[in-house]
Amino acid sequence: MIDPTRDARPLLRWAARLGYAGLLPFIILAAATWMAPPVYRAQAGHALLAYGATIASFLGAIHWGLAMREPGTPSPGPFAWGVVPSLVAWVALLLPLSQGLVTLALLLGICLVVDWRSYPAYGLMQWLPMRLHLTLVAGVCLLAGGAAT
Repeated sequence: MIDPTRDARPLLRWAARLGYAGLLPFIILAAATWMAPPVYRAQAGHALLAYGATIASFLGAIHWGLAMREPGTPSPGPFAWGVVPSLVAWVALLLPLSQGLVTLALLLGICLVVDWRSYPAYGLMQWLPMRLHLTLVAGVCLLAGGAAT
């Protein structure tokens, strides 16, 4: 069972730097969908889609890691949720490019809502402002890429 009184885990400076550095591919690839030579724009969009799918899968996997740390028999909820982002990201990869990018933007927003509800029980509230920033930038980049394709 998750202990809501657990000591809060601070946002680590190096982890925050890595998180924000992870926005660089979103920003660069979204810009490339608009500004690269026309022959490369679709390729940039596909790279943006693939990177977004990778990040969405990562966000789901975090829930598996958190649940596996729980003593005893953890609830199946985090495990079930943990596979949803990967499955939706996989479907997004199969959609037409602009639809896939919009799907991933929505998925990242849903992941943020789930994290906002579940992170406090794991003592991770300090991570939520960064999660909000990362999701907003990544989502805008995915939508921009979708609008360009």
